[in-house]
Amino acid sequence: MATRERPLSPHLQIYKWQAQMLSSILHRATGMALAAGSLLLVCGLVSLSMGPDRWAFFTKLAGSIPGLFVLLAFTWALSYHLINGVRHLLQDGGLGFAIPQFVRSSLISMIGSVVLTATVWGILLARWGQP
Repeated sequence: MATRERPLSPHLQIYKWQAQMLSSILHRATGMALAAGSLLLVCGLVSLSMGPDRWAFFTKLAGSIPGLFVLLAFTWALSYHLINGVRHLLQDGGLGFAIPQFVRSSLISMIGSVVLTATVWGILLARWGQP
C-alpha cells in the first residue's frame, strides 16, 4: 500500500508576523513564566521561614545579576499578563473586535507592559537605591 503525502498546515514559516499573533504567543508564554516564577516566590517564603541565614542567602541570590534579571523578567511577565488580561476581559464584553482596534490593543499591551515595568523598577530603585 502506497503512502499518500498529506498536506501540512500553514505554520510560522508561511504566516506573516502580526501584532495579534505576537500578543497571543506572549500571553501564553508569560502565563507559563508566572507559574515558574511563583515557585521561586515560594522558595523565598520558605527561606524566610527557615531563619535569617537562609533568608540572607536567598536575598544574596536575588540581588545578584542573574537574580535581578529574573526579577525584572518576572515583573515584565506580570505586567504584560495583567494588561493583556484586561484586554481579554474587555473583548469578552464585546469591545475591540474590529481589526484596527484589535491591533491597537495588542500594541498597547506590549508597549504598556514595558512602560509599567520601567515605572515599577524606577520607583524601586529611586526608593531603595541601586542593588
